[in-house]
Amino acid sequence: MRYFGCMKYKFNHKSLLFEVEKTSVRQHLKKIFSYLCIGLAFAFASWIVYANFFSSPKEKRLKRELEETRLQLASMERRVNLLSHVLKDLEEKDDHVYRSLLEAEPVKDRNQWMYRPEVPVYTNANTKSINDLSRKIDLLTARTQVALRSYEELWGMIGNKEERLAHVPAISPVKNPKIISGFGMRYHPIYNISRRHTGVDFAGKRGEPVYATADGVVRSDGAGSGYGISVVLNHGNGYQTVYAHLSKKAVRDGQKVKRGEVVGYMGSSGLSSGVHLHYEVIKNGQKINPIHFFFGDLSPEEYDQLLRDATAQSVPLS
Repeated sequence: MRYFGCMKYKFNHKSLLFEVEKTSVRQHLKKIFSYLCIGLAFAFASWIVYANFFSSPKEKRLKRELEETRLQLASMERRVNLLSHVLKDLEEKDDHVYRSLLEAEPVKDRNQWMYRPEVPVYTNANTKSINDLSRKIDLLTARTQVALRSYEELWGMIGNKEERLAHVPAISPVKNPKIISGFGMRYHPIYNISRRHTGVDFAGKRGEPVYATADGVVRSDGAGSGYGISVVLNHGNGYQTVYAHLSKKAVRDGQKVKRGEVVGYMGSSGLSSGVHLHYEVIKNGQKINPIHFFFGDLSPEEYDQLLRDATAQSVPLS
């Protein structure tokens, strides 16, 4: 078979001549169709490869914007959770400290703002995050309004309560407080068991002064076995404070002390594995978390750091 120009020739063995090969219209159409199918298949394969392995400038820009949105949502989520944590602590102070001190009824409508998640249909993960964050902000706003009304009410009730306030633990018992173990269940280093830690432990150096956190009278009986050299102050109105594992006392039994007066010096007496101060607050015979009573001499930032230290899972020294 030979080609000359656009003509196609075929050799005839009988006549020994090259003859023009005739092609029907159907064959032409069939050939064109096959070429067209091959071209379409190649174009489709090229589109699949491009779509899966390459991005257009618009797609790249949208992906960057989507990632930035995710990072912003995550940052806002952390900030909202932190604010919620701080507000929760203020609510606990309001209910268990301030209102108890001022003999006021607890806030009744606080629980109506409890978070009740809905079950909507989300189109994507970002929509879910935005909706969840929006509900949390609405809840936080409502709780803040309730807390604000409560504090306004308490402010109006203060009146002539200054003398009563002087007998409520309201400052840190040490300067530059650093909590190394908070209130609650902890692993005891002496008994090697998990047991309830009834106060907070402050780090410090031997001989560092320890201060009375409110006006009171030194109780004649000690804190009990295991506390070592200790001072117990009776503040009245059901409040007592305990300062344990001291190296020595600075007050005598029955002595009246003022808030900020030195009552002893830090040490490691009793069941203690290191120098520190074990501090307790007792209200009507029940030991409660002292972290709620450091509002008199700390800035909001210092208190927030102290709160984080107190909630950390650390090992107590007593």
